[in-house]
Amino acid sequence: MKKEILEWIKTIILSLVIALVITTFIKPTIVKNYSMIPTLDENNFLIVNRLLYNLGTPKRGDIVVFKSPLKTATGKDKLLIKRVIALPGEEITISNGDVYIDGQHLEEPYLVDTYTEGNIDMVIPEGKIFAMGDNRRNSLDSRDDILGPIDIDDVVGKAFLRLYPFNRMGFLATDVALTSEYITALN
Repeated sequence: MKKEILEWIKTIILSLVIALVITTFIKPTIVKNYSMIPTLDENNFLIVNRLLYNLGTPKRGDIVVFKSPLKTATGKDKLLIKRVIALPGEEITISNGDVYIDGQHLEEPYLVDTYTEGNIDMVIPEGKIFAMGDNRRNSLDSRDDILGPIDIDDVVGKAFLRLYPFNRMGFLATDVALTSEYITALN
């Protein structure tokens, strides 16, 4: 009987250690709004990699979860999920419904409505990113003064895997491209 109790205690302790390690590196998240349609729908269950940005910085196209200055009904920091559009030191211009990075048109195949509201012309400060929802007409994002550019230190992690709904289970695409002229200029 004593040996069996010891085995149960070992199993429980090992389970707790494994759970602690897993939650240190990943965070389960449920999408609570429509700002990322069509990429993400409300109530999608996602896995967020918390460790990735400890080793590097966000890249254009990454879908990130970050702490915002908004508060939940319980007074906690509200987490938002958006797509990284511009990186530190880049100039973003939104004009006539189009998005430009350093003067080059940004191709965004994940958008249903390619028109982006707003008139913005700014250089992203060091340590910050510019993020927008894929559903531009229904997204509180970096275009709004409430959020503005996001501090990289506020990024919780990169959403990389959808677990629910089951018929859309899989890794999240982060395809974003600048026009071919810009890519040629980089090479």
